[in-house]
Amino acid sequence: MRPATAQAEQRCGWLDNPATRTWSLNDADGGWSIMDNTGGPTAKGMDEIPDLTRGEYVYTNAGHGYACTCMNVDTDDEGAITRIHSVQQLPLSRCRSDRAIGWFLRKDE
Repeated sequence: MRPATAQAEQRCGWLDNPATRTWSLNDADGGWSIMDNTGGPTAKGMDEIPDLTRGEYVYTNAGHGYACTCMNVDTDDEGAITRIHSVQQLPLSRCRSDRAIGWFLRKDE
């Protein structure tokens, strides 16, 4: 049997925390739910998310906002991340220059 981390997928994109207890990862395949404040499932391993405000971070609402990250995660067929194995915060320029995830920055237009 392989260890769980060997089965994890690496997904890179915008890690968004727009409100309390609401998290998603937005990558080239769309939006992946991590936690939502309506009582839906929460990914295991939330403690793997570092304090994003210590790196390059965009504030959108009080202490909430988004950052550019690569994450090793497990996903399900419903578009959710079920487990977070690791998170690496990247410079904002990395995600801003990725055309496949430019839709995230235009979503509110």
